[in-house]
Amino acid sequence: MPAEDDFTVTPYAVEGNIDYDRLLDKFGADALTAEQKAKFPDPGHPLVRRDVFYAERDVDPFLDAANEGKPHSIVTGRGPSGPMHIGHIFPFYFAKYLQDQTGTLVYIPFSDDEKYFLKDKSLGEISDYTRENLLDLLAVGFDPERTRIIVDTADADVVYPLATAFAKEVTQSTVDATYGEPENIGLSFYPAVQATHLLLPQLVEGRHPTLVPIAVDQDPHVRVCRDIAAKQRYDVAKPGALLSKFLPSLEGPGKMSSSDDAPSILLSDDRETVFDKIRTHAYSGGQTSLKEHREQGGNPEVDVSYQFLYYFFEESDEQVERLAREYQQGSLLSGELKEMAAENIANFLEAHQERRRALGPLEEELEQYRLTESERQDARRRAGYPDNSLVQQ
Repeated sequence: MPAEDDFTVTPYAVEGNIDYDRLLDKFGADALTAEQKAKFPDPGHPLVRRDVFYAERDVDPFLDAANEGKPHSIVTGRGPSGPMHIGHIFPFYFAKYLQDQTGTLVYIPFSDDEKYFLKDKSLGEISDYTRENLLDLLAVGFDPERTRIIVDTADADVVYPLATAFAKEVTQSTVDATYGEPENIGLSFYPAVQATHLLLPQLVEGRHPTLVPIAVDQDPHVRVCRDIAAKQRYDVAKPGALLSKFLPSLEGPGKMSSSDDAPSILLSDDRETVFDKIRTHAYSGGQTSLKEHREQGGNPEVDVSYQFLYYFFEESDEQVERLAREYQQGSLLSGELKEMAAENIANFLEAHQERRRALGPLEEELEQYRLTESERQDARRRAGYPDNSLVQQ
């Protein structure tokens, strides 16, 4: 493990005590400014207002287009290697907020191929997780007219031709320097597929500002893609990025994960399970005794229940400020804070699960979100394939 003052953040590993400001210097990104936050649709999303999305790359062209009613898009994807938890879902609800407010075109790629390359899971397991994760994404309630869902293996007729074009723009030394030495040739090729995901809205719709809201560990994908776009061999703008901090695990500060031993709150958890996980596992910033807590107060910055409310599960800024103040003063107890967090999370999950139960068969629901044949042809043509190419037929 890294030393206490060191950390590792890559698309494939997050370790140590993360210094988000140092990470900006390391990645060459910029802090999100107050002026930029004010340009998000009123009244702004809590993830932006509260600096969960704290850094950016070229976010201004996207915000200008959104505010002026011009074409703009978001790309935010899913790697289906397990059941989805609450840390996975908030970028998608953020994308829906923008779609509802400004008509944002939302593209959601599913990197089932990458997860097979990366995880010790069979093709059948990855396929099963893909189907389950798709149902959770459909339950968010995106507008089918303004949303496209792409599954790499199911949409290989458009993903692979584009990735082939982009792969020639990326050297193996760039892949090694950005990601470390890949474990297999699939992971060596995957940055070209990721570039396809991020550039696909422009290849379908024409050049326009695209924003990629992602956890900060996924930023290397954006950097490689921006390098490809900067070569100007394709009529695309460099995608912008909105980088978020990690939702903490129940055990304390750090990335919430569904692939290790740390407990996580799954989208499928019922109310009783949510309360049990919060009461039993949520790391507390309070004192060891009631007397000490009343005298010294608690620390909301490390208290997981408070952090859950702050990140996503409490809409009111006044409420989260009041909770932090009372917790620091000692008038609000850790147990009371846990009950509030569990109640809000359980309410959110019950609404999400109800929408999921109301869905029809996956194939029927997904059909309205898939790329049309003309959209596939437009993307291939804009990547350089002639109209009479065999991939068009």
